[in-house]
Amino acid sequence: MATDRDELPVLIVTGLKQEARIAAGPGLTVICSSSNPVQLREMMVSFDPASIRGIVSFGVAGGLNPVLRSGDIVIASEIVAARQRWSTVASLTENLVALPAKRKRQIVSGVLVGVEEVVTGQVGKAALRATTGADAVDMESHIAARYAEHYGLPFAAVRVISDPAHRALPELTMNAIKPNGNVDMWKVMRGIARNPKTIPHLISTGRDFSRALRSLKGCRHALG
Repeated sequence: MATDRDELPVLIVTGLKQEARIAAGPGLTVICSSSNPVQLREMMVSFDPASIRGIVSFGVAGGLNPVLRSGDIVIASEIVAARQRWSTVASLTENLVALPAKRKRQIVSGVLVGVEEVVTGQVGKAALRATTGADAVDMESHIAARYAEHYGLPFAAVRVISDPAHRALPELTMNAIKPNGNVDMWKVMRGIARNPKTIPHLISTGRDFSRALRSLKGCRHALG
């Protein structure tokens, strides 16, 4: 039998505007942190936990497991951060785990690690993988999981690999994210003008990101 709480929306926590646009829809409340953990905590503190029935962290992630490629989907079984761990709730993950597999992408149940700053290089990714055993890394899931635990809300996370473990993110792309979550293309262009050698790397990163967003769109219907 449905309860009043069952009629409440699910809160979708994202880091980028592109992720938020994909997630938006009926029965969902979407917030975007602009890849800023401090900003996300402020947003979560001001959010009324009585107005939602659960939380899903939704977006792209950096790959730590070397077998995962851009576009592969990680359905979190657990979130780790520092010495804390949070398990996800089956009632929210069952639809995600049942996503249909498609050619050139795989869906795995794995561990996400939350960090406060972007992990851009291969060495840093390898070290994080070695110390946590995580399959992917993002900057939102641990904050959302902590909030969910505090208020007794069910929590799940679905993250799509954007930059695989073997790829280092160009620092330029990280510095170009605006406070609203959009990318400052003028800043990107100025960076390219100063260092044209970054162009091939930016192209590869862009292709990976586009592939990840296409895969993320395929997850959207499971959020409801």
